[in-house]
Amino acid sequence: MIVREVKLLNGTKEQYQALDDAIRAAQFIRNKAVRYWMDNQGVGKADLYKLCKDLAFVFDFALKLNSAARQASAERAWAAISSFYKRCKKQEKKKGYPKFKKHCRSVEYKVSGWKLSDDCTSINFTDGFKIGTFSLFCNKETREDLHRLKINRVRVVRKADGYHAQFCFDADRKEAGAYTGKVVGLDLGLKYFTKDQNDNAVIYPQFLRKSEGRLKKRSKRLSKKYVLGKKPQSINYHKARKRLGRVHLKIQRQRKDWAIKQARCVVASNDVVVYEDLKIANMVKNHHLAKSISDASWYQFTQWLDYYGKIWDKVVVAVTPAYTSQDCSHCGYRVKKSLSTRTHSCSNCGIEICRDTNAAINILKKGMKMLGMEWQNSTSGQEESASIEGKHGEKTTNTIDGKPDIASGFL
Repeated sequence: MIVREVKLLNGTKEQYQALDDAIRAAQFIRNKAVRYWMDNQGVGKADLYKLCKDLAFVFDFALKLNSAARQASAERAWAAISSFYKRCKKQEKKKGYPKFKKHCRSVEYKVSGWKLSDDCTSINFTDGFKIGTFSLFCNKETREDLHRLKINRVRVVRKADGYHAQFCFDADRKEAGAYTGKVVGLDLGLKYFTKDQNDNAVIYPQFLRKSEGRLKKRSKRLSKKYVLGKKPQSINYHKARKRLGRVHLKIQRQRKDWAIKQARCVVASNDVVVYEDLKIANMVKNHHLAKSISDASWYQFTQWLDYYGKIWDKVVVAVTPAYTSQDCSHCGYRVKKSLSTRTHSCSNCGIEICRDTNAAINILKKGMKMLGMEWQNSTSGQEESASIEGKHGEKTTNTIDGKPDIASGFL
């Protein structure tokens, strides 16, 4: 499935209000489905579909919402319920009991309730809310997908800077990747966002830290416009709230853009990418580093690494980070060190290198071992490699003059 997002423009105040009404109706149906599951035993997905039909007869605003959109809201409730069941079966500590949504920001239509124009420049919502027609603002690539691909769903999302439509296409994205014969092990950190086995470092721009001044200014103005029990939420309060939301939205988009560009560059330049699978939920419990860890957005970066690995048919491996900073990459001797110690000095073999570089080498060795291959430090930077299949079926395909190069770093 491919998802493309466009912005809805040139709508009147009444049209945007109708979109808000549709979003609230979808939230109401989703919450009613959760309540029905709580009050009745043995409720399944089909029962929630039937509930949607019953609600349309009882509430006029529920009837205005498209029938497929009502079913999509019930599917959201069932997604939360089924996830709860899965975590219970796995006996996880946090079960994630389904909760009611208080601030829903989206409504989802299936194949009905909307209609695209012939030139795909506008969309008309045809359900009972009489939302009307909006212009679509998007790039050339999205416009081409709207013309040639089948649309399964349309999701309308309200954000701080306006309303957006997300088109879900029934297609899988696959591209031909350029194979380079290179491998890379990535150590994720705060001083350096990533550092590889060749001591190449990338520094994170710290988008949140740079925007803290604006966030404090917007938050202070917002807090002055509302006092609980004394000063009500006025029109100026909501304007200030939206200004603050736009600052947060910009930081979110900056992080996503950074993660996409870095992940794309790493996967395009290497055939095998190995990174450490950090337990970020446990790491943010350290209140001294929580803000910096959240700002770095390691999880988002690793998700895009996996995504581009699937698109270009490259090997992307996640390994456990246990003792990668402590073990010596040269002799394997374990040298205990604190987080403030940035140099790895081995008392056994006498090697002295950067702590992050040492960790990157260990991460790469772990990943190559998982693939049934061995990495030699002497071949770093080698551009040609043999076509080898690991234990799990992953392949890196490169040859020299049509013949495998057995003198590469893989043995």
